[in-house]
Order: sequence, then structure tokens, then C-alpha cells
Amino acid sequence: MNDSSSAKVIEWLKSAGGITVTCTILVAIAVSFHKGPYVLVNTLVTGGMWALMAIGVSLLFGVMNISNFAHGEYFMIGSLTAYYIMNPLKQYLLETPNDFLSFITPILGIAGAAIVGAIAGIVTDKTIFAQLRKRNREGWLLNCFLITIGIQIILINVHMLVFGNTFKGVVNYWDVPSVAFGDVYVSVDRVVVFGIAMAAIVLFWYLMMYTSLGKKIRAVAQDENGARMVGIQVNGVYSTTFALACGFAALAGGSLLFMFPSYPTVGVAPLYNSWFIIILVGFGNVAGAVPGGFMIALFQVVTRTYMGEGWENVIPMFLIAMILIFKPYGIFATKVRSVWEQ
Repeated sequence: MNDSSSAKVIEWLKSAGGITVTCTILVAIAVSFHKGPYVLVNTLVTGGMWALMAIGVSLLFGVMNISNFAHGEYFMIGSLTAYYIMNPLKQYLLETPNDFLSFITPILGIAGAAIVGAIAGIVTDKTIFAQLRKRNREGWLLNCFLITIGIQIILINVHMLVFGNTFKGVVNYWDVPSVAFGDVYVSVDRVVVFGIAMAAIVLFWYLMMYTSLGKKIRAVAQDENGARMVGIQVNGVYSTTFALACGFAALAGGSLLFMFPSYPTVGVAPLYNSWFIIILVGFGNVAGAVPGGFMIALFQVVTRTYMGEGWENVIPMFLIAMILIFKPYGIFATKVRSVWEQ
């Protein structure tokens, strides 16, 4: 590492973001030694999925200026889709065992959840937000806020009317022994879910930085009119952005079905966590959503471990409030419309 790179690293470590990330890592290590490695395992599993949820919220805000308060309902769509793919297959396997089908059943469920979520995102944009863009750009943020609240209420009630209020989940994805990491045993489900989260984040980063589509999304986020002038189909970019955001939320719902069974309001907690994260790291900060997801997950796991379930969101919100007193735009944020305008 050259002197310039070293100086940048040192400067970042001295920043609010660097200090917060460093303290988070130290807390994770200390609590893991005190209470056991399961704290770190739970943080990694849920943190990766909360990061995916927050990426979706930040992406919609940074590219389309939409504050999506229905984002949790796409998590619900993903969990419901995964259940209706996995459950019939698991019932079939009880009568007709098949090793290959047993292996791919969870993969089909999770992939199906992501695909259905992405399609739902495209439908939402085409039927609602595309029409709003054509007819009325005044009061855009307030209109979008009210519309997404309406979408949330509609989707929750549709779930109640069509699928009922019962919990729909699976005990595990693969009925195989846990994986040993030294003296720590971790279920294969949790290992795979963490791998899915990391793979999705890396693929998203590659998409945004090195593909034509990613460049178009970044261009629209920076200057919509300029993007139109150079021939970019802005409406197509918006639909793709919605598909990515909702697909990530549904992927999280499908991946965490063994932890969060599907029911009408299952998306409320993931929605709150998404907003906790983007408030902490800064609105529109897509890159910051990744470390932010793990921070919020750690805050919640530690609070639940030491103080109980009822305090799970209280302490994290208190810490976020304290941080924002000194960094009102978030620990990673600058005063820009989008994270790509750095």
C-alpha cells in the first residue's frame, strides 16, 4: 500500500463512518467472546438481508426520489412465494424421496421469490408511478409517500383476504447436519443465506459499476434530463430500478422464510430496519447500506441478548438518534441527491 492509499485509509478511520464501523466490529468481537459465537452468526445472517432491503430503499430514493414505505410488503411477497413453491415440494418429498429434488427445492423457492418480486416491482412502476410521472410532478415526494402507504395497506389486506392470517413457513431448507467452524456449529441454512446475501451484493456492485445498465441507472440518478438528451430510455431505467429494489426485498423474504414465516404484516419489521439503516448511513447512500445493514443487525442482536425482545428496536433507535445529533446527514452521507454524485 502506497503513502497516498495509507493516508486515505487513516483519514477514513478518523471519520464518523470509520469510527462507527470500527466500534461496531469491536463490539461484535467482545460480545461474541462473552455470549458466544452465535451472536456473530445471527448478525451476519440477518445483517446481509437487511443490507439487501436497505439497498432497495436507497436505490429507489437515490434514482427515483421515491420514499417507499411499501418496501416491506415485497419482502412479504417473497416469503409467500417461497412458501408456496417449497411447501408442496416438501410434502411431495415426504411420500417420494428424491435427493436431487430435496437439494434444489429451497433454491427454486428463493429464486422464484426474487423473480416474482422483480415482476411485482415492474408492475408497480408501470401501473402507478409511470402514470404519476406523466400527469403530475408537483409534490412528487409527498405523493409518493402517500401512494406507497396505500400500496402497503392494499397488499397487507390482500394477503389477509386471499391467504389468511396464519403463519406460513418451513422449519428448515435442508435436513442435513450443521457445518462446524472450529467449535461452532452453524446450520447449513444460515450459511447459505449469508452466501446469497454476499453474492447478491457483489453482483449488484458489478452491475452498477461495470455494465451498460448500471451506467444508465447512475446517469439517470445524476441528471434525468441529461440522460434523456443522450438517448437513454429513462422510463425503462425506472422500471428496471424498481425491479431491482423489489427483487432484493423479495429475495430477502424468500431467503429468511425459515426465520420469518410469511403472514400479512411480516414485512413491517424489515421495513423499519431498512429505514433505520438509510437514516443511519444517509438517504440515497446505496453503498453505505451494506455496512449499515450489519450495524443495525448487531445492535438488535446485542440488545435482544442482553435486554430481551422488547428492547430490540429501542436501543438501536437511541444510538441512531445520538449519532444523527452530530451527523444529521448520516455517518457516510454528503449533501447530494444520490450516492453516485460523489
